[in-house]
Amino acid sequence: MPVSWGQVAGALTGHHAATAPAEASDRAAVAVILRQGDRGIEILFIRRAEHPQDPWSGQMAFPGGRREPEDADLRETARRETAEEIGVDLGASAELLGRLDEVRAMARMQPLSLVIAPYVFRLTQPAQVRLSDEVRSVHWLPLDEMLHARTRSTMDYVHESRTLQFPCLRFDEIVVWGLTYRMFMSLAALLEGGSQQ
Repeated sequence: MPVSWGQVAGALTGHHAATAPAEASDRAAVAVILRQGDRGIEILFIRRAEHPQDPWSGQMAFPGGRREPEDADLRETARRETAEEIGVDLGASAELLGRLDEVRAMARMQPLSLVIAPYVFRLTQPAQVRLSDEVRSVHWLPLDEMLHARTRSTMDYVHESRTLQFPCLRFDEIVVWGLTYRMFMSLAALLEGGSQQ
């Protein structure tokens, strides 16, 4: 059965998001954005632009970034970063459905002193995307397809002359892994009744 909006709302409403250890010095937030599309519920991913200073350069991600002093809370961080990165005003065009468990960031096999809070939004009206120089492309993918077992795979990652394997999702030419994979699988676990992935 296709995932319904009632199922999404029910899973998130009843979920108390776990928080990461308080010793992390930096906080960030991302927006997991859903919409009703031609293929049912769709989920938005961005491909980050290539940049040598970005530890997640070129990877698939959710829009978001670090909290700034002027942000009232992390939800505001997710909204502000989404507007800056892809030009979508979530305050005007979306409703907040809930929050997923926080994740501790990793980059190039090293844990960072950064905790990321994912917020799930539903677009309530069409939103025009405008890419910043931080984003190479935007991809709306069918949620049902992304949840299907056939998208589950592994990928090779070369680190210090060693080839490591990481779990990932594959959809056409798109590969979702790392932090974004972990956040997506947190949503998947809720939608699948809390089953372990």
